[in-house]
Amino acid sequence: MPLIGYLRVSTGRQQVSGLGLEAQRSSIEQYASQIGETIEQVFVETESGSKKNRPELAAALVACKKQKATLIIAKLDRLARNVAFVSSLMEAGVEFIAVDAPYANKLMLHILSAFAEHEREMISERTKAALAAAKARGVKLGRNGAVLAAQNKAAADKHAELVQKHIMGALDEGCVTYQAIAKHLTSEGVKTADSGRWHPATVRLIMKRLNIEK
Repeated sequence: MPLIGYLRVSTGRQQVSGLGLEAQRSSIEQYASQIGETIEQVFVETESGSKKNRPELAAALVACKKQKATLIIAKLDRLARNVAFVSSLMEAGVEFIAVDAPYANKLMLHILSAFAEHEREMISERTKAALAAAKARGVKLGRNGAVLAAQNKAAADKHAELVQKHIMGALDEGCVTYQAIAKHLTSEGVKTADSGRWHPATVRLIMKRLNIEK
């Protein structure tokens, strides 16, 4: 039973920093190892869970049908926080596994997705209420977000600069693929931003940040 991985983050910042992606990737890889299966491909999406138009997910589903594979995700809410969307995926005939609920039947998956959708709606309502209350008090909205974004960018830039020499060293040693560079960084004991494992996608993002072409 070949597996096709699907990872999703909600913001571009999370994708660049690796936050969330490394944990999801580690989760599906560990599960695949436990059941003795191989993940043939991994598709990464940057999109809100409330949106149905997701090209990477569509590509993952096409790959699943073509290879007669099962879609594997770390958590059900990475697939969707929308009951109707989960139902449509089931009806499309693509099998999928959520690592956080691997033995859930279709009824349980519907219930879990319903809870996820309800949670998303409640978070949205609380956020709107909090913003409205803050605005009524005269608080200037968006200021903290801009500061946090600047801090996150600075941290990502700093980490990229720290690993730049190791990436250049890998290139000098003849590593010509992102996978080879990731393997080199791992062997050298170089840490990722969240102290996770190095993956080709992580290397590509950092090299893009550093404007390094290979």
